[in-house]
Amino acid sequence: MLRGLEIRDMLIIDRLELAFQPGLNVLTGETGAGKSILLDALGFVLGWRGRAELVRAGAAQGEVMASFDLAPDHPARAVLAEAGLAAEDELILRRVNFADGRKTAWVNDRRTSGEVLRALSDTLVELHGQQDDRGLLNPRGHRDILDDFAEAGDGLAVTRAAWRELSGARRALAEAEAALAAVRSEEEFLRHSVAELDKLHPEPGEESDLDARRRLMQGAARIREDIARAHNALSLQGVEGLVTDAVRWLDGAADRAEGRLAAPLAALERLMIELGEAQQGVEDCLAALDFNPAELEAVEERLFAIRALARKHGVAPDDLGAFAESLRGRLAALDGGAKNLTRLSAAVAAAEAAHGVACAALTARRLAAAKRLDTAMAAELAPLKMERAVFATEITPADPGPDGADIVAFTVATNPGAPSGPLNRIASGGELSRFLLALKVCLTKRQSRLTMIFDEIDRGVGGATADAVGRRLKALSAEAQVLVVTHSPQVAAQGAHHWRVEKRVRGGMTTSTVTPLTAGERVDEIARMLAGDTITEAARGAARALLEG
Repeated sequence: MLRGLEIRDMLIIDRLELAFQPGLNVLTGETGAGKSILLDALGFVLGWRGRAELVRAGAAQGEVMASFDLAPDHPARAVLAEAGLAAEDELILRRVNFADGRKTAWVNDRRTSGEVLRALSDTLVELHGQQDDRGLLNPRGHRDILDDFAEAGDGLAVTRAAWRELSGARRALAEAEAALAAVRSEEEFLRHSVAELDKLHPEPGEESDLDARRRLMQGAARIREDIARAHNALSLQGVEGLVTDAVRWLDGAADRAEGRLAAPLAALERLMIELGEAQQGVEDCLAALDFNPAELEAVEERLFAIRALARKHGVAPDDLGAFAESLRGRLAALDGGAKNLTRLSAAVAAAEAAHGVACAALTARRLAAAKRLDTAMAAELAPLKMERAVFATEITPADPGPDGADIVAFTVATNPGAPSGPLNRIASGGELSRFLLALKVCLTKRQSRLTMIFDEIDRGVGGATADAVGRRLKALSAEAQVLVVTHSPQVAAQGAHHWRVEKRVRGGMTTSTVTPLTAGERVDEIARMLAGDTITEAARGAARALLEG
Protein backbone atom coordinates (compact mmCIF):
# COMPACT_ATOMS: atom_id res chain seq x y z
CA MET A 1 0.00 0.00 0.00
CA LEU A 2 1.18 3.51 -0.86
CA ARG A 3 1.65 5.38 2.40
CA GLY A 4 3.31 8.62 1.45
CA LEU A 5 4.44 10.71 -1.48
CA GLU A 6 6.87 13.61 -1.14
CA ILE A 7 7.62 15.87 -4.10
CA ARG A 8 10.18 18.67 -4.28
CA ASP A 9 10.88 21.01 -7.18
CA MET A 10 9.07 18.99 -9.84
CA LEU A 11 7.29 20.93 -12.62
CA ILE A 12 5.06 23.45 -10.77
CA ILE A 13 5.31 21.73 -7.38
CA ASP A 14 7.60 23.45 -4.89
CA ARG A 15 7.24 21.07 -1.96
CA LEU A 16 4.43 18.67 -1.30
CA GLU A 17 3.83 15.86 1.20
CA LEU A 18 0.87 13.49 0.91
CA ALA A 19 -0.13 10.74 3.33
CA PHE A 20 -2.44 8.27 1.62
CA GLN A 21 -4.77 5.87 3.43
CA PRO A 22 -6.32 2.45 2.83
CA GLY A 23 -9.55 2.40 0.85
CA LEU A 24 -10.70 4.91 -1.77
CA ASN A 25 -8.53 8.05 -1.99
CA VAL A 26 -9.99 10.83 -4.15
CA LEU A 27 -8.16 13.77 -5.75
CA THR A 28 -10.21 16.57 -7.25
CA GLY A 29 -9.55 20.07 -8.58
CA GLU A 30 -9.97 22.38 -11.51
CA THR A 31 -8.65 21.37 -14.91
CA GLY A 32 -4.97 22.30 -15.09
CA ALA A 33 -4.56 22.47 -11.31
CA GLY A 34 -1.84 19.85 -11.40
CA LYS A 35 -3.56 16.52 -10.81
CA SER A 36 -1.68 14.89 -13.71
CA ILE A 37 1.59 16.24 -12.28
CA LEU A 38 1.06 14.09 -9.20
CA LEU A 39 0.79 11.04 -11.43
CA ASP A 40 3.87 12.13 -13.40
CA ALA A 41 5.82 12.45 -10.15
CA LEU A 42 4.67 9.07 -8.90
CA GLY A 43 5.54 7.51 -12.26
CA PHE A 44 8.98 9.14 -12.09
CA VAL A 45 9.85 7.61 -8.71
CA LEU A 46 8.57 4.24 -9.97
CA GLY A 47 10.90 4.38 -12.97
CA TRP A 48 8.20 4.85 -15.59
CA ARG A 49 9.18 6.55 -18.81
CA GLY A 50 7.37 9.86 -19.08
CA ARG A 51 8.16 13.54 -19.52
CA ALA A 52 11.77 14.42 -20.20
CA GLU A 53 11.67 17.82 -18.45
CA LEU A 54 10.47 17.44 -14.86
CA VAL A 55 12.68 19.74 -12.78
CA ARG A 56 10.95 22.95 -11.67
CA ALA A 57 12.23 26.03 -13.48
CA GLY A 58 15.14 27.59 -11.59
CA ALA A 59 15.80 24.52 -9.42
CA ALA A 60 19.04 22.52 -9.61
CA GLN A 61 17.23 19.23 -9.10
CA GLY A 62 13.84 17.69 -8.45
CA GLU A 63 13.16 14.83 -6.08
CA VAL A 64 10.31 12.41 -5.42
CA MET A 65 10.06 9.94 -2.54
CA ALA A 66 7.35 7.29 -2.14
CA SER A 67 6.87 4.96 0.82
CA PHE A 68 4.98 1.67 0.75
CA ASP A 69 3.94 -0.85 3.37
CA LEU A 70 4.99 -4.40 2.48
CA ALA A 71 3.22 -7.48 3.82
CA PRO A 72 5.48 -10.44 4.69
CA ASP A 73 4.51 -12.25 1.47
CA HIS A 74 4.41 -9.20 -0.82
CA PRO A 75 5.84 -9.99 -4.31
CA ALA A 76 8.04 -6.87 -4.12
CA ARG A 77 10.22 -8.76 -1.65
CA ALA A 78 11.23 -11.24 -4.38
CA VAL A 79 12.25 -8.34 -6.65
CA LEU A 80 14.31 -6.83 -3.84
CA ALA A 81 16.00 -10.16 -3.14
CA GLU A 82 16.91 -10.64 -6.80
CA ALA A 83 18.40 -7.14 -6.87
CA GLY A 84 20.42 -7.84 -3.71
CA LEU A 85 18.47 -5.27 -1.68
CA ALA A 86 17.26 -5.71 1.89
CA ALA A 87 13.51 -6.13 2.30
CA GLU A 88 11.83 -4.40 5.23
CA ASP A 89 8.22 -3.82 6.22
CA GLU A 90 8.53 -0.29 4.84
CA LEU A 91 9.79 0.26 1.31
CA ILE A 92 11.11 3.73 0.52
CA LEU A 93 11.80 4.70 -3.09
CA ARG A 94 13.64 7.94 -3.83
CA ARG A 95 14.63 9.34 -7.19
CA VAL A 96 16.35 12.58 -8.10
CA ASN A 97 16.19 14.32 -11.48
CA PHE A 98 19.00 16.84 -12.06
CA ALA A 99 18.54 19.88 -14.30
CA ASP A 100 21.00 18.44 -16.83
CA GLY A 101 18.85 15.34 -17.26
CA ARG A 102 20.77 12.92 -15.04
CA LYS A 103 18.71 10.65 -12.79
CA THR A 104 19.69 8.79 -9.61
CA ALA A 105 17.55 6.34 -7.66
CA TRP A 106 17.62 4.75 -4.20
CA VAL A 107 15.69 1.90 -2.62
CA ASN A 108 15.82 1.99 1.17
CA ASP A 109 18.89 4.28 0.90
CA ARG A 110 20.68 1.87 -1.47
CA ARG A 111 21.59 3.10 -4.96
CA THR A 112 19.75 1.23 -7.66
CA SER A 113 18.74 1.42 -11.33
CA GLY A 114 15.61 2.46 -13.16
CA GLU A 115 15.13 -1.18 -14.20
CA VAL A 116 14.82 -2.24 -10.56
CA LEU A 117 12.33 0.57 -9.92
CA ARG A 118 10.21 -0.57 -12.86
CA ALA A 119 10.32 -4.18 -11.68
CA LEU A 120 9.16 -3.04 -8.24
CA SER A 121 6.43 -0.84 -9.71
CA ASP A 122 4.85 -3.88 -11.39
CA THR A 123 4.23 -5.30 -7.91
CA LEU A 124 3.24 -2.02 -6.26
CA VAL A 125 1.11 0.18 -8.52
CA GLU A 126 -1.19 -0.17 -11.49
CA LEU A 127 -2.32 2.92 -13.41
CA HIS A 128 -5.51 2.98 -15.46
CA GLY A 129 -7.08 5.63 -17.60
CA GLN A 130 -9.68 5.87 -20.31
CA GLN A 131 -6.98 5.21 -22.90
CA ASP A 132 -5.64 2.16 -21.12
CA ASP A 133 -3.88 0.69 -24.18
CA ARG A 134 -1.67 -1.52 -22.00
CA GLY A 135 -4.63 -3.67 -20.98
CA LEU A 136 -8.21 -3.77 -22.11
CA LEU A 137 -7.79 -1.82 -25.34
CA ASN A 138 -4.70 -3.64 -26.52
CA PRO A 139 -5.63 -7.06 -27.98
CA ARG A 140 -2.08 -8.22 -27.43
CA GLY A 141 -2.70 -8.04 -23.71
CA HIS A 142 -6.04 -9.84 -23.63
CA ARG A 143 -4.51 -13.29 -23.37
CA ASP A 144 -2.33 -12.15 -20.47
CA ILE A 145 -5.37 -10.70 -18.69
CA LEU A 146 -7.30 -13.94 -19.14
CA ASP A 147 -4.33 -16.02 -17.98
CA ASP A 148 -4.05 -13.84 -14.90
CA PHE A 149 -7.75 -14.32 -14.20
CA ALA A 150 -7.37 -18.09 -14.75
CA GLU A 151 -4.29 -18.22 -12.50
CA ALA A 152 -2.67 -20.16 -15.33
CA GLY A 153 0.95 -19.48 -14.38
CA ASP A 154 1.76 -23.16 -13.84
CA GLY A 155 0.15 -24.16 -17.14
CA LEU A 156 2.08 -21.44 -18.94
CA ALA A 157 5.32 -22.65 -17.34
CA VAL A 158 4.66 -26.21 -18.56
CA THR A 159 3.77 -24.99 -22.06
CA ARG A 160 6.84 -22.77 -22.30
CA ALA A 161 9.10 -25.60 -21.12
CA ALA A 162 7.54 -27.92 -23.74
CA TRP A 163 8.08 -25.23 -26.39
CA ARG A 164 11.74 -24.93 -25.45
CA GLU A 165 12.11 -28.70 -25.79
CA LEU A 166 10.35 -28.62 -29.15
CA SER A 167 12.43 -25.72 -30.40
CA GLY A 168 15.63 -27.49 -29.36
CA ALA A 169 14.55 -30.73 -31.05
CA ARG A 170 13.66 -28.91 -34.26
CA ARG A 171 16.95 -27.05 -34.21
CA ALA A 172 18.92 -30.27 -33.73
CA LEU A 173 17.04 -31.93 -36.62
CA ALA A 174 17.60 -28.94 -38.92
CA GLU A 175 21.31 -28.87 -38.09
CA ALA A 176 21.62 -32.62 -38.71
CA GLU A 177 19.77 -32.32 -42.03
CA ALA A 178 22.01 -29.45 -43.11
CA ALA A 179 25.15 -31.35 -42.10
CA LEU A 180 23.98 -34.49 -43.89
CA ALA A 181 23.12 -32.51 -47.02
CA ALA A 182 26.59 -30.98 -47.00
CA VAL A 183 28.23 -34.41 -46.64
CA ARG A 184 26.01 -35.93 -49.33
CA SER A 185 27.12 -33.24 -51.78
CA GLU A 186 30.70 -34.53 -51.45
CA GLU A 187 29.92 -38.24 -51.08
CA GLU A 188 31.53 -39.18 -54.43
CA PHE A 189 34.66 -37.25 -53.55
CA LEU A 190 34.85 -38.83 -50.08
CA ARG A 191 34.45 -42.38 -51.29
CA HIS A 192 36.98 -41.95 -54.13
CA SER A 193 39.49 -40.22 -51.84
CA VAL A 194 39.21 -42.84 -49.09
CA ALA A 195 39.60 -45.65 -51.62
CA GLU A 196 42.66 -43.93 -53.13
CA LEU A 197 44.25 -43.36 -49.72
CA ASP A 198 43.46 -46.89 -48.55
CA LYS A 199 45.03 -48.34 -51.69
CA LEU A 200 48.23 -46.32 -51.28
CA HIS A 201 48.19 -46.63 -47.47
CA PRO A 202 51.07 -44.19 -46.79
CA GLU A 203 52.87 -44.50 -43.46
CA PRO A 204 54.22 -41.62 -41.37
CA GLY A 205 57.90 -41.03 -42.28
CA GLU A 206 57.66 -43.16 -45.40
CA GLU A 207 58.12 -40.24 -47.79
CA SER A 208 61.49 -39.26 -46.29
CA ASP A 209 62.65 -42.91 -46.27
CA LEU A 210 61.73 -43.35 -49.92
CA ASP A 211 63.44 -40.10 -50.84
CA ALA A 212 66.66 -41.21 -49.13
CA ARG A 213 66.58 -44.63 -50.86
CA ARG A 214 65.97 -42.99 -54.21
CA ARG A 215 68.89 -40.60 -53.81
CA LEU A 216 71.14 -43.47 -52.69
CA MET A 217 70.25 -45.62 -55.69
CA GLN A 218 70.63 -42.70 -58.07
CA GLY A 219 74.20 -42.05 -56.76
CA ALA A 220 75.18 -45.75 -56.57
CA ALA A 221 76.12 -46.05 -60.24
CA ARG A 222 78.53 -43.17 -59.95
CA ILE A 223 80.41 -44.37 -56.83
CA ARG A 224 80.29 -48.17 -57.20
CA GLU A 225 83.21 -48.32 -59.67
CA ASP A 226 85.57 -46.48 -57.32
CA ILE A 227 84.47 -48.62 -54.39
CA ALA A 228 85.11 -51.78 -56.48
CA ARG A 229 88.65 -50.58 -57.30
CA ALA A 230 89.24 -49.95 -53.63
CA HIS A 231 87.97 -53.43 -52.87
CA ASN A 232 90.44 -54.94 -55.38
CA ALA A 233 93.24 -52.86 -53.87
CA LEU A 234 92.47 -54.29 -50.46
CA SER A 235 92.20 -57.94 -51.67
CA LEU A 236 94.85 -60.66 -52.10
CA GLN A 237 95.73 -59.13 -55.43
CA GLY A 238 96.43 -55.84 -53.67
CA VAL A 239 97.32 -54.78 -50.16
CA GLU A 240 96.27 -58.01 -48.50
CA GLY A 241 98.57 -60.06 -50.75
CA LEU A 242 101.54 -57.78 -50.21
CA VAL A 243 101.06 -57.71 -46.44
CA THR A 244 100.69 -61.50 -46.43
CA ASP A 245 103.97 -61.84 -48.33
CA ALA A 246 105.67 -59.40 -45.98
CA VAL A 247 104.52 -61.37 -42.93
CA ARG A 248 105.69 -64.60 -44.49
CA TRP A 249 109.09 -63.18 -45.34
CA LEU A 250 109.59 -61.55 -41.94
CA ASP A 251 108.39 -64.62 -40.11
CA GLY A 252 111.05 -66.72 -41.89
CA ALA A 253 113.77 -64.30 -40.88
CA ALA A 254 112.58 -63.69 -37.32
CA ASP A 255 114.62 -66.53 -35.77
CA ARG A 256 117.84 -65.00 -37.06
CA ALA A 257 116.94 -61.41 -36.18
CA GLU A 258 117.28 -61.99 -32.42
CA GLY A 259 113.77 -60.59 -31.60
CA ARG A 260 114.10 -57.42 -33.55
CA LEU A 261 111.16 -58.41 -35.80
CA ALA A 262 108.65 -59.24 -33.04
CA ALA A 263 107.19 -55.74 -32.89
CA PRO A 264 106.85 -55.34 -36.67
CA LEU A 265 105.21 -58.75 -36.90
CA ALA A 266 102.69 -57.80 -34.14
CA ALA A 267 101.90 -54.55 -35.93
CA LEU A 268 101.32 -56.39 -39.18
CA GLU A 269 99.01 -58.82 -37.38
CA ARG A 270 96.94 -55.88 -36.14
CA LEU A 271 97.01 -54.45 -39.63
CA MET A 272 95.61 -57.67 -41.04
CA ILE A 273 92.70 -57.50 -38.56
CA GLU A 274 91.92 -53.86 -39.44
CA LEU A 275 92.34 -54.68 -43.10
CA GLY A 276 89.82 -57.47 -42.80
CA GLU A 277 87.29 -55.12 -41.20
CA ALA A 278 87.85 -52.56 -43.95
CA GLN A 279 87.37 -55.24 -46.60
CA GLN A 280 84.10 -56.34 -44.95
CA GLY A 281 82.77 -52.78 -44.81
CA VAL A 282 83.61 -52.18 -48.45
CA GLU A 283 81.97 -55.47 -49.43
CA ASP A 284 78.82 -54.50 -47.47
CA CYS A 285 78.73 -51.17 -49.25
CA LEU A 286 79.09 -52.86 -52.62
CA ALA A 287 76.24 -55.20 -51.71
CA ALA A 288 74.04 -52.22 -50.73
CA LEU A 289 74.84 -50.47 -53.96
CA ASP A 290 74.06 -53.55 -55.93
CA PHE A 291 70.32 -52.87 -56.84
CA ASN A 292 67.88 -53.81 -59.52
CA PRO A 293 66.91 -50.84 -61.74
CA ALA A 294 63.30 -51.96 -61.39
CA GLU A 295 63.56 -51.31 -57.65
CA LEU A 296 64.54 -47.69 -58.27
CA GLU A 297 61.57 -47.35 -60.57
CA ALA A 298 59.24 -48.80 -57.92
CA VAL A 299 60.62 -46.50 -55.21
CA GLU A 300 60.23 -43.46 -57.43
CA GLU A 301 56.71 -44.44 -58.43
CA ARG A 302 55.54 -44.76 -54.80
CA LEU A 303 57.39 -41.61 -53.72
CA PHE A 304 55.78 -39.57 -56.51
CA ALA A 305 52.34 -41.07 -55.75
CA ILE A 306 52.58 -40.05 -52.07
CA ARG A 307 53.70 -36.54 -52.94
CA ALA A 308 50.98 -36.13 -55.59
CA LEU A 309 48.27 -37.24 -53.15
CA ALA A 310 49.57 -34.85 -50.51
CA ARG A 311 49.47 -31.95 -52.99
CA LYS A 312 45.98 -32.94 -54.11
CA HIS A 313 44.56 -32.74 -50.59
CA GLY A 314 46.74 -29.88 -49.40
CA VAL A 315 48.37 -31.75 -46.52
CA ALA A 316 51.90 -32.79 -45.64
CA PRO A 317 52.88 -36.30 -46.81
CA ASP A 318 53.24 -37.47 -43.20
CA ASP A 319 49.68 -36.25 -42.46
CA LEU A 320 47.99 -38.32 -45.16
CA GLY A 321 47.14 -41.10 -42.70
CA ALA A 322 45.36 -38.72 -40.28
CA PHE A 323 43.63 -37.04 -43.21
CA ALA A 324 42.35 -40.39 -44.42
CA GLU A 325 40.98 -41.08 -40.93
CA SER A 326 39.06 -37.79 -40.96
CA LEU A 327 37.54 -38.64 -44.33
CA ARG A 328 36.49 -42.03 -42.98
CA GLY A 329 34.77 -40.24 -40.08
CA ARG A 330 32.81 -38.07 -42.48
CA LEU A 331 31.80 -41.12 -44.44
CA ALA A 332 30.69 -42.82 -41.24
CA ALA A 333 28.55 -39.77 -40.43
CA LEU A 334 27.06 -40.02 -43.91
CA ASP A 335 26.37 -43.72 -43.60
CA GLY A 336 24.84 -43.23 -40.13
CA GLY A 337 23.06 -40.00 -41.05
CA ALA A 338 19.78 -41.58 -42.07
CA LYS A 339 19.55 -43.44 -38.78
CA ASN A 340 20.36 -40.24 -36.87
CA LEU A 341 17.71 -38.31 -38.79
CA THR A 342 15.17 -40.96 -37.91
CA ARG A 343 16.05 -40.62 -34.24
CA LEU A 344 15.91 -36.81 -34.32
CA SER A 345 12.63 -36.83 -36.25
CA ALA A 346 11.16 -39.08 -33.58
CA ALA A 347 12.37 -36.64 -30.91
CA VAL A 348 10.66 -33.76 -32.74
CA ALA A 349 7.43 -35.73 -33.01
CA ALA A 350 7.52 -36.55 -29.30
CA ALA A 351 8.21 -32.92 -28.41
CA GLU A 352 5.38 -31.75 -30.67
CA ALA A 353 3.03 -34.19 -28.98
CA ALA A 354 4.09 -33.02 -25.51
CA HIS A 355 3.67 -29.38 -26.50
CA GLY A 356 0.30 -30.16 -28.04
CA VAL A 357 -0.86 -31.75 -24.79
CA ALA A 358 0.30 -28.72 -22.83
CA CYS A 359 -1.42 -26.36 -25.28
CA ALA A 360 -4.65 -28.34 -25.11
CA ALA A 361 -4.62 -28.22 -21.31
CA LEU A 362 -3.96 -24.48 -21.40
CA THR A 363 -6.74 -23.95 -23.94
CA ALA A 364 -9.19 -25.87 -21.77
CA ARG A 365 -8.18 -23.78 -18.79
CA ARG A 366 -8.65 -20.57 -20.78
CA LEU A 367 -12.06 -21.64 -22.08
CA ALA A 368 -13.26 -22.36 -18.55
CA ALA A 369 -11.82 -19.07 -17.29
CA ALA A 370 -13.39 -17.19 -20.21
CA LYS A 371 -16.84 -18.42 -19.17
CA ARG A 372 -16.21 -17.37 -15.57
CA LEU A 373 -14.91 -13.97 -16.66
CA ASP A 374 -17.88 -13.34 -18.97
CA THR A 375 -20.26 -14.25 -16.15
CA ALA A 376 -18.40 -12.04 -13.69
CA MET A 377 -18.37 -9.16 -16.19
CA ALA A 378 -22.14 -9.48 -16.70
CA ALA A 379 -22.62 -9.22 -12.94
CA GLU A 380 -20.38 -6.15 -12.75
CA LEU A 381 -21.85 -4.33 -15.76
CA ALA A 382 -25.39 -4.35 -14.37
CA PRO A 383 -24.62 -2.04 -11.41
CA LEU A 384 -22.78 0.25 -13.85
CA LYS A 385 -26.02 0.81 -15.80
CA MET A 386 -24.90 -1.48 -18.62
CA GLU A 387 -27.12 -4.46 -17.92
CA ARG A 388 -27.95 -4.79 -21.62
CA ALA A 389 -24.32 -4.84 -22.74
CA VAL A 390 -22.63 -8.13 -23.52
CA PHE A 391 -18.95 -8.76 -22.86
CA ALA A 392 -17.53 -11.89 -24.49
CA THR A 393 -14.10 -13.47 -24.35
CA GLU A 394 -13.39 -15.08 -27.73
CA ILE A 395 -10.73 -17.76 -28.03
CA THR A 396 -9.65 -18.83 -31.51
CA PRO A 397 -6.89 -21.20 -32.63
CA ALA A 398 -3.45 -19.78 -33.41
CA ASP A 399 -0.14 -21.18 -34.52
CA PRO A 400 1.40 -23.02 -31.54
CA GLY A 401 4.00 -21.07 -29.64
CA PRO A 402 5.55 -20.66 -26.20
CA ASP A 403 2.27 -19.31 -24.74
CA GLY A 404 0.00 -21.92 -26.27
CA ALA A 405 -2.11 -22.07 -29.41
CA ASP A 406 -4.80 -19.48 -28.72
CA ILE A 407 -5.73 -15.96 -29.71
CA VAL A 408 -7.78 -14.21 -27.02
CA ALA A 409 -9.89 -11.15 -27.79
CA PHE A 410 -12.40 -9.24 -25.68
CA THR A 411 -15.46 -8.19 -27.66
CA VAL A 412 -18.56 -6.25 -26.67
CA ALA A 413 -22.05 -5.54 -27.89
CA THR A 414 -23.47 -2.49 -26.14
CA ASN A 415 -27.09 -3.04 -27.18
CA PRO A 416 -29.26 -6.11 -27.85
CA GLY A 417 -29.10 -7.18 -31.47
CA ALA A 418 -26.09 -4.99 -32.18
CA PRO A 419 -23.06 -6.72 -33.65
CA SER A 420 -20.16 -7.39 -31.31
CA GLY A 421 -16.69 -6.13 -32.01
CA PRO A 422 -13.45 -4.86 -30.50
CA LEU A 423 -14.04 -2.79 -27.40
CA ASN A 424 -12.26 0.33 -28.63
CA ARG A 425 -14.38 0.40 -31.81
CA ILE A 426 -17.78 -0.38 -30.32
CA ALA A 427 -17.85 1.36 -26.96
CA SER A 428 -18.19 5.11 -26.44
CA GLY A 429 -15.92 6.97 -24.05
CA GLY A 430 -18.22 6.52 -21.05
CA GLU A 431 -18.93 2.90 -21.91
CA LEU A 432 -15.24 2.26 -22.29
CA SER A 433 -14.56 3.57 -18.80
CA ARG A 434 -17.19 1.31 -17.31
CA PHE A 435 -16.02 -1.76 -19.18
CA LEU A 436 -12.52 -1.11 -17.88
CA LEU A 437 -13.73 -0.61 -14.34
CA ALA A 438 -15.82 -3.77 -14.44
CA LEU A 439 -12.86 -5.75 -15.66
CA LYS A 440 -10.61 -4.38 -12.94
CA VAL A 441 -13.20 -5.28 -10.31
CA CYS A 442 -13.24 -8.84 -11.67
CA LEU A 443 -9.47 -9.04 -11.47
CA THR A 444 -9.01 -7.30 -8.14
CA LYS A 445 -9.11 -10.42 -6.00
CA ARG A 446 -5.90 -11.50 -7.69
CA GLN A 447 -4.28 -8.08 -7.32
CA SER A 448 -5.11 -7.14 -3.74
CA ARG A 449 -1.54 -6.07 -3.00
CA LEU A 450 -1.52 -3.43 -5.74
CA THR A 451 -2.28 0.25 -5.31
CA MET A 452 -4.66 0.96 -8.19
CA ILE A 453 -4.76 4.44 -9.69
CA PHE A 454 -7.61 5.54 -11.95
CA ASP A 455 -7.04 8.73 -13.91
CA GLU A 456 -10.41 10.23 -14.86
CA ILE A 457 -11.87 6.82 -15.54
CA ASP A 458 -15.30 8.41 -15.08
CA ARG A 459 -14.85 10.72 -18.06
CA GLY A 460 -17.92 10.80 -20.27
CA VAL A 461 -20.41 9.64 -17.65
CA GLY A 462 -22.61 11.54 -15.24
CA GLY A 463 -25.70 11.34 -13.07
CA ALA A 464 -26.76 7.87 -11.99
CA THR A 465 -24.05 6.27 -14.11
CA ALA A 466 -21.33 8.30 -12.41
CA ASP A 467 -22.81 7.32 -9.05
CA ALA A 468 -22.65 3.66 -10.10
CA VAL A 469 -19.00 4.09 -11.15
CA GLY A 470 -18.20 5.65 -7.79
CA ARG A 471 -19.85 2.81 -5.91
CA ARG A 472 -17.93 0.21 -7.88
CA LEU A 473 -14.67 2.04 -7.18
CA LYS A 474 -15.58 2.03 -3.51
CA ALA A 475 -16.24 -1.71 -3.72
CA LEU A 476 -12.92 -2.14 -5.45
CA SER A 477 -11.17 -0.30 -2.63
CA ALA A 478 -12.36 -2.90 -0.16
CA GLU A 479 -9.90 -5.31 -1.77
CA ALA A 480 -7.09 -2.91 -2.72
CA GLN A 481 -5.99 0.64 -2.11
CA VAL A 482 -7.50 2.85 -4.83
CA LEU A 483 -6.50 6.39 -5.87
CA VAL A 484 -8.91 8.20 -8.18
CA VAL A 485 -8.36 11.46 -10.05
CA THR A 486 -11.87 12.63 -10.90
CA HIS A 487 -14.06 15.53 -12.04
CA SER A 488 -17.24 13.70 -11.04
CA PRO A 489 -18.93 14.78 -7.78
CA GLN A 490 -20.73 11.44 -7.60
CA VAL A 491 -17.39 9.60 -7.67
CA ALA A 492 -15.72 12.04 -5.27
CA ALA A 493 -18.53 11.55 -2.75
CA GLN A 494 -17.70 7.85 -2.48
CA GLY A 495 -14.14 8.50 -1.33
CA ALA A 496 -13.00 7.61 2.17
CA HIS A 497 -10.25 10.25 1.92
CA HIS A 498 -10.36 13.41 -0.18
CA TRP A 499 -7.65 15.82 -1.40
CA ARG A 500 -8.12 19.02 -3.37
CA VAL A 501 -5.48 20.01 -5.93
CA GLU A 502 -5.12 23.77 -6.46
CA LYS A 503 -2.90 26.01 -8.54
CA ARG A 504 -1.71 29.26 -6.95
CA VAL A 505 0.33 32.22 -8.17
CA ARG A 506 2.56 33.96 -5.62
CA GLY A 507 5.26 36.46 -6.44
CA GLY A 508 4.93 35.71 -10.10
CA MET A 509 5.56 31.98 -9.45
CA THR A 510 2.88 29.36 -10.20
CA THR A 511 2.77 26.38 -7.84
CA SER A 512 0.44 23.46 -7.29
CA THR A 513 -0.67 22.41 -3.83
CA VAL A 514 -2.66 19.47 -2.50
CA THR A 515 -4.79 19.88 0.62
CA PRO A 516 -6.49 17.10 2.62
CA LEU A 517 -10.13 18.05 3.16
CA THR A 518 -12.13 17.91 6.35
CA ALA A 519 -15.76 16.84 6.31
CA GLY A 520 -16.93 20.43 5.93
CA GLU A 521 -14.37 21.20 3.25
CA ARG A 522 -15.51 18.14 1.33
CA VAL A 523 -19.03 19.55 1.21
CA ASP A 524 -17.75 22.78 -0.36
CA GLU A 525 -15.48 20.95 -2.83
CA ILE A 526 -18.26 18.65 -4.05
CA ALA A 527 -20.62 21.64 -4.19
CA ARG A 528 -18.05 23.41 -6.41
CA MET A 529 -17.92 20.37 -8.65
CA LEU A 530 -21.70 20.46 -8.91
CA ALA A 531 -22.29 24.22 -9.29
CA GLY A 532 -19.03 25.70 -10.62
CA ASP A 533 -17.35 28.84 -9.29
CA THR A 534 -20.39 30.12 -7.38
CA ILE A 535 -21.27 27.75 -4.58
CA THR A 536 -24.91 28.00 -3.54
CA GLU A 537 -26.67 26.55 -0.55
CA ALA A 538 -28.59 24.34 -2.93
CA ALA A 539 -25.28 23.01 -4.23
CA ARG A 540 -24.12 22.39 -0.66
CA GLY A 541 -27.33 20.56 0.07
CA ALA A 542 -26.85 18.38 -2.98
CA ALA A 543 -23.25 17.75 -1.93
CA ARG A 544 -24.38 16.65 1.53
CA ALA A 545 -26.93 14.35 -0.04
CA LEU A 546 -24.23 12.74 -2.16
CA LEU A 547 -21.95 12.31 0.83
CA GLU A 548 -24.69 10.77 2.93
CA GLY A 549 -26.01 8.62 0.11
